[in-house]
This record gives sequence, C-alpha cells and structure tokens, in this order.
Amino acid sequence: MMKLRLVAGTLFALLILQCLRGQELRTVQVQTADGVLEGVISADGNVRTFKGIPYAAPPLGPFRWKAPQPVVPWSGVRKAVNFGKRAMQVHIWDDMIFHDDGPSEDCLYLNLWMPENSRGAKLPVMVWIHGGGFAAGSSSEGRQDGGNLSKKGVLVVSMNYRLGVFGFLALPELSKESDHGASGNYGLMDQLAALKWVKANIATFGGDPDNVTIFGESAGSSSVSALVASPLAKGLFKRAIGESGALFGGMRSREDAESLGTHFVDSAFGKISLEELRAMPAAKILQAAASRPMSEFKPVVDGYFLPESCDSIYAAGLQNQVALLVGWNRDEGNYDAFFGKIDPTMANYRVIARSKFGTRADEFLRLYPASTDAEAKRSAQDYETDRAARRAGWKWLEAHLKTGGSPVYRYIYDHPLPLPADAKPGTEPMAPHACEIEYVFLMLSSKQLPWRQDDYTVSEILATYWTNFAKTGDPNGEGLPQWPMYTPAENYPVMHIDVCPAAAADMQRERHEFVDREGIQQ
Repeated sequence: MMKLRLVAGTLFALLILQCLRGQELRTVQVQTADGVLEGVISADGNVRTFKGIPYAAPPLGPFRWKAPQPVVPWSGVRKAVNFGKRAMQVHIWDDMIFHDDGPSEDCLYLNLWMPENSRGAKLPVMVWIHGGGFAAGSSSEGRQDGGNLSKKGVLVVSMNYRLGVFGFLALPELSKESDHGASGNYGLMDQLAALKWVKANIATFGGDPDNVTIFGESAGSSSVSALVASPLAKGLFKRAIGESGALFGGMRSREDAESLGTHFVDSAFGKISLEELRAMPAAKILQAAASRPMSEFKPVVDGYFLPESCDSIYAAGLQNQVALLVGWNRDEGNYDAFFGKIDPTMANYRVIARSKFGTRADEFLRLYPASTDAEAKRSAQDYETDRAARRAGWKWLEAHLKTGGSPVYRYIYDHPLPLPADAKPGTEPMAPHACEIEYVFLMLSSKQLPWRQDDYTVSEILATYWTNFAKTGDPNGEGLPQWPMYTPAENYPVMHIDVCPAAAADMQRERHEFVDREGIQQ
C-alpha cells in the first residue's frame, strides 16, 4: 500500500510539473525593427513579458566609452525570457538583489511587461530608470518587476545602462575623438538610446510612442531630471516622475571631469594610450575605479547631452516642456549625520546648531525646534532630509514650476516600512530612501518583511496615482483623494502619501529656503 501511494504521489508530481512546464512554454512572438523576439505569457495569462532585449550594440573593445551604437539585426527568433547582464559594478548595497547572470560590459538590454490584451491597444508607456548612485543597480531587481504595474493598463519598460567608470569617465582624448567634443555621459546616452528604441518599436507591443512617461528613483530620478533638460531627448517622452533625486547644484564641468579622469588613469595605469585603455580587461579597470570615491564617475556638463548645467537649462526655460511629478521620502536623511559620534540629545543639538549656523542659529532652531531629546532627534532627521531634498527634488520642482510651462505635482512619501522581527527595542519606524520602490511596482512580495494590510493599501494607492499620471498627466482619478497641482496660488500643495493620503499646504517651505541659502553660502 505504501509503495502504491509513493507511485501515485510521484505520478501526481510529474503531472503538476508537466503542467508548469506547459505554462512556461506559452510564448508570444513580436517583430521589431531588429528581428523577431519571443517572450512569455504569465501563468495566469494576464501579462506578456520580454526580457533581455538589446537596444544597442555591446559597448566592447573600440565601443568602450563611445556613444551607444546600433543593434546588429538578427535572423530567426531571439529568445527574450531572461534578463540581460547588469552593468559592470562592485557590490555596494545589500538591499540590491539581482536576478541576472552577473555584471558585464555587454549590458545594454531592456525589458517589457504588458497586459496580455495589449496588442494594438496604444497603451501608455512607463519607462523606468533604476537607481544606485550611478555606480550600481540593475533592471533585474525583483522589487522593480513591472508585471503587476502593467495590469493597471500600462506598458512598463526598464533598462540597464553603463555605470561608474564605464558610464561616466571623461578624458581629453575621448572628447577629441567625439564628433561633438564631449565625453563623460555615456550612461545617460544609453538611456537616450533606450528611449529611441521605445519610440521606434513600442507600437508593435501595443504601446503608444506618443504617450511615454519616464520615471526613476535616486540616480534614476537624477537621470530623469537630466533627460528633461537635454535637447537630445526632445519628443521622446511626454511626462516625467522623479523619486528622490535630481541633478541640481554642483555638477562638474567637462574640463574638470577630464582632469579628474586623466588623474585616475595616470595614477592607476600610468601614461597609456586610449587604445591600450580600451584593450584592458574590464575587471582591472573596475578594480582600480572601486578605490576611488563614487562621486568621481557621475554625469557632467559635457556640452552635448547637457549643453549647460541643469540649473542653467531650467532657469532659461530650455528644458523639455513636460508634465512633472516629483517628491521624496520623509526620512531621506538620518539624524546620525547631524550628531556624528556624540549623543543625540537636546543639549548637544543646540551646541551643534550654534557652532554650525552662527548668527543664523536662532532661525535654524525656530525652524527645527528641540525642546526635548526626542524632538531634537526628529528635527535633526528633518534637517538632514531637507538637505538631501534640496538637491533631490526641491530645486527641480521650483525651477520647472517657473519655466516649464506644464503641470507640476509634488509629494512626500510618509508611510513607514514595517519593522523586521529582529528590530532592536525602541527602533522607530521610518520611510527611508528607496523604500517606496516595491510599493510603486506592487511588489511587496519581493521582500521578506511583516507586511500589514496598510502596506498593500498604500501600494495600491501609489501605483494608481503613478499610472493615472502616465495615462493623462494628472494623478487624480476615481476613488483617490484629490491631488492639487503644485502652484503658489494654492500655497504650494504637497500630497502626503500614506494609508489616508491628504494634500496640504507646504508647511516646510521656509525650511527649504533656509537650507537652500545655507547650501549657497557653503
């Protein structure tokens, strides 16, 4: 009897496995400008997915540190079921969990998710740009999977782009060989190439090439601010969403970037030719760059992709006139940055304030009060968050509001993550940098946290606001609290995203103006 049960159990398991294999084999083919792609249909039949689609030639050998080159068309059917390899990078952040085959220079691939019935539908398109400080990241992270978001009636695209020394090295020799006298923004040019691919091919997948929204977080949001500024991106998208990032203040000039790049190459490898540098193993270059500050390899004012700094382009009203939705999280900064190694007490807070701000200390203490130790910690946290927000969105919002000629919406993401089971007693729940990503994508399942019903509610709200904006340029819709435009006439309304979202006048404007003045003086 036991043997019979084992045989029956084995047959049942094989039957289930066969069914699952049958589901995996449900495929769909699409003809693109470069050849036929074969993607897969989800087990529930609701989502079509295409992964690892080349949008540019591999930037190898002579193509290293050059603008992305066209894809070489293929014959036959190309499988598009696995993520392409991520850009060259070292391990930096533990919360980045990838589902690709590892880092490689051959990394210029994108992915698409769309509802099963999208063919011929002309759906709004949302193009995601991942974060990671321009030094790390990949489109293969589980929290950025676009399948669930696409079920809200949009087509979701994500891409890899060159990072670090491979994406942002500037050298006089590179500028000299360029037709535009520019170097240093290869990662941004990759993003531009992906958007051009979308423009040329997305209709075949059921997307509307004239209704594209770009959105990103952290370095991805900074990239969005640069794409809105770049004359090269004109006509490639209609709307933009920025989450906790912008390229405002302190951008390096091409000349300074070239000097920094020359110092890096000379100190790491000696006086070698560009040809020798391009022939060098990528791992050797990455290892040498890993010992340098991340800030050495970031976007620059190259004179081509960015003719001027983002500050100057927006101030002159020369950016692309697109609807804009921008915000950041409640706890972008941390009070530890304010207190350093001393105890976070009210007394220490006041001492630091007097030392740091001098004659402006009274104004600081009025805006960031500290009548108790707890209030001192909260105010320090708010100040550090405001400092981050100054360059991560506030100046961008203000500039586009003045000269963008398009609707502007602003948010603060207030919803705290649930504390893990092993959190130390007394740990305060926070809404830190990047915590909203899995909520936007309806991918709470990508992380092992004790999720609450409130978290699923916030995720649904956030994804709906985002997709509404992608569809119409207005985040509002049926069943959602009203989100007014960010305008001085309405006292600069800010939508606070939480379980019960609510718009309120900007009560932090004085703080932002204070931090902005402080930043200029420093």
